[in-house]
Amino acid sequence: MPTYVALLRGVNVGKAKRVPMADLRDVLAGLACTDVTTLLNSGNAVFKSAARSPAGCAAMIARALAERFEFDVPVVVKSARELAAIVAGNPLRFTEADCSRLLVAFVQDAGDLARLRGLDSLVVAPEQYAVGSHGAYLLCASGLLESKAGAALLSKAGPTATTRNWATVLKLQALALSTGA
Repeated sequence: MPTYVALLRGVNVGKAKRVPMADLRDVLAGLACTDVTTLLNSGNAVFKSAARSPAGCAAMIARALAERFEFDVPVVVKSARELAAIVAGNPLRFTEADCSRLLVAFVQDAGDLARLRGLDSLVVAPEQYAVGSHGAYLLCASGLLESKAGAALLSKAGPTATTRNWATVLKLQALALSTGA
């Protein structure tokens, strides 16, 4: 069975839209997903599924979460192979110390990346920004709270995208590889 990574958008931030990770694991298990592992408390899961497409998985998970929690949760699902391409496609230069300040924007449909191409004008050195064929990458060298490009990325990405820092992306990739992806 293929390995997938689910990225929930906007959960467990403040008091609204609470999705306990144990409940997320239960929802995924109820959808016949196996080897389910969650990471952090921000809506990250690695699992195996017989589903044939990441987009199909995302829609299925979003429906199940809406039924269970009675609110909508946008979900982006990437196959382990797609996640590897996103990691390999990062063109930015950075150090290990930058991993928490390097954001990756994930979208379900690569066509949605076009909306993110116009943020270049907000990038202030030493920040770096690039939109690749699988994701968008922003290094907020002075920190996310200081970055106009970071604020715009989080808002312009809209409900079809979600962001994770590089350290989390690498942990998700390691989890996906450990399941035999």
